[in-house]
Amino acid sequence: MTIARFGLAMFTVLALATVGCDSAPPATAQATGNPAVVEAAENASPPLREERTIDTSFDDIKFEMEKTEAFDRSMLTPKVEELLDRKIRIRGFMYPTLRKRGLTQFVLVRDNLECCFGPGAALFDCILVHMNEGQTAVYSIRPIAVEGTFRFEEIIGPDGNHLAIYRLDGDSAE
Repeated sequence: MTIARFGLAMFTVLALATVGCDSAPPATAQATGNPAVVEAAENASPPLREERTIDTSFDDIKFEMEKTEAFDRSMLTPKVEELLDRKIRIRGFMYPTLRKRGLTQFVLVRDNLECCFGPGAALFDCILVHMNEGQTAVYSIRPIAVEGTFRFEEIIGPDGNHLAIYRLDGDSAE
């Protein structure tokens, strides 16, 4: 894949990224058979995880995968699964953008070496960052720290291959 094709793929990733999540009532409430308990469970908010921001790195979100192997969710490690839907802070580099200020979306990559911008980049070496409402980022060639809620979201390219699997709903990027 040439650098130009990879850039087009990343642009496609940003264009295709969408938000979606479903929640179901806890199975224990369903099992009681008590309509009041079932109704309360259906209307309850999902349990909140600890709101402490977890300092993490790209090393924490990698997993075993051969370059020619197709991605499957079962490849994610327990450590990665534990970070999902949690507030994290992660350092990396912004993939080059056409705009400098007011960025609401960008791709955060492990490092700024050619390997991450061209052929050979690993699926777990990029995170799609979508800044939360009212928040923006400024492009930088220096490493930045991004804070937000870490999510799993499969983005499939036109060729049927995964372009990205991680998303960060960004609170800040500095």
